[in-house]
Amino acid sequence: MSARDEILASVRAHLPRIDRPDPLVPLFDGNAPRDLINAFGEALERMGGELLVTDGSDPIAFVKERLGDAKVVCSAVPEIDGSKQITASTEPTDLADVDVGIVRAAFAIAETGSVCLTEEQLRINTLGYLPQHLIVLVDPADIVPNVHHAYRRLEWRRVHYAVFQTGPSATADIEGVLIHGAQGVRSLQVALVAR
Repeated sequence: MSARDEILASVRAHLPRIDRPDPLVPLFDGNAPRDLINAFGEALERMGGELLVTDGSDPIAFVKERLGDAKVVCSAVPEIDGSKQITASTEPTDLADVDVGIVRAAFAIAETGSVCLTEEQLRINTLGYLPQHLIVLVDPADIVPNVHHAYRRLEWRRVHYAVFQTGPSATADIEGVLIHGAQGVRSLQVALVAR
């Protein structure tokens, strides 16, 4: 057992064993948007993302068209095949050459334009960060009004890793130059696709 494992085992052994319910958080639904999809799309756009709106045709075919000339596509969704597969032996750094990553979000938040990606959707966490571009499938039924509703989702009791992704990676310096993709994906597109 490594020193790290010993320390973590000691911390786990000394955690207080208190069985109490999670704190009750109000939902603050007074100003909740009526049209969650529209609110989500507007918030996503404000953060630099793009909501892919189809003309009602096959949304999967529409997403495939968006792949363009991407050479390396890594998909974690069964609806779309990628050119790079995730296997049990895939290392996080193996995804450094991915042009487009495709994942399905556990849910989305209309208030912030965020998508929640967990270990179940990503399969390997770097799929959410290393690709140049990320396409996220979201079931419209999985859009919640605000973070208070997100807090009540069952994912928090089921997974060990989750991240909210709100638009592409961005950073700005004191001269006001905004750069997308400095530490993560250069673009984030969200497609509404039912499960």
